[in-house]
Amino acid sequence: MGRVIRGQRKGAGSIFRSHVHHRKGAVKLRSLDYAERNGYIRGVVKEIIHDPGRGAPLAKVAFRDPYRYRIRTEIFLAVEGMHTGQFVYCGKKANLTMGNCMPIGEMPEGTVVCGVEEKPGDRGKLARASGDSATIISHNPDTGRTRVRLPSGSKKVLSSSSRAIVGIVAGGGRTEKPLLKAGRAYHKFKVKRNCWPRVRGVAMNPVDHPHGGGNHQHIGTPSTVRRDTPAGRKVGLIAARRTGRLRGGSKSQADKD
Repeated sequence: MGRVIRGQRKGAGSIFRSHVHHRKGAVKLRSLDYAERNGYIRGVVKEIIHDPGRGAPLAKVAFRDPYRYRIRTEIFLAVEGMHTGQFVYCGKKANLTMGNCMPIGEMPEGTVVCGVEEKPGDRGKLARASGDSATIISHNPDTGRTRVRLPSGSKKVLSSSSRAIVGIVAGGGRTEKPLLKAGRAYHKFKVKRNCWPRVRGVAMNPVDHPHGGGNHQHIGTPSTVRRDTPAGRKVGLIAARRTGRLRGGSKSQADKD
């Protein structure tokens, strides 16, 4: 019986909890209301802010409440080219302009969008990381469905009434500059969660990890494990369908559609 391994300890929380104290709040589209379903509503970008632990900048957008005398401030993804003082329009009748939010069924094919709703009204779940975007491929008016290419390259069929922001998320190219030194990696992950530095299993002792121990660092057993492996043994390539490098350029049938 070995020690409780790192993967098991992470589930308990404690020192592995996410560092959220200084974060600015949840990034969401406006709550779907009558104005957005049937017309549009105008907001103004008040400021563009940095959110600790997130690569993409955020925009604070102020809307007038349609039902009460007050201003509602929403936190949107900042798209490339957005600036303070800019008017953004949300709703079915909004124009196809960078920063506007509208149903994907109202956009022409080939439109580049971000912050896409997976289900209508969930306020944006897909293509939210810095520099990310999704592309609208085709519409099916009979079924009310729209086909979208996600940042991973996979294609997904969504409801045409799902909303999205026109444009690509700002902060692109962030990963192209190398971190170069450990201090930068330390600060990068300090505001995210306790996941760095990461000690390799083969560098540990047998008591600490299933890959530990032995002369010369080696795993000693297959690196693939079953899906129902006990928690203390569940390390390496879990329920891998295949292993090794991706080779060859042959596209799967799903990509050819």
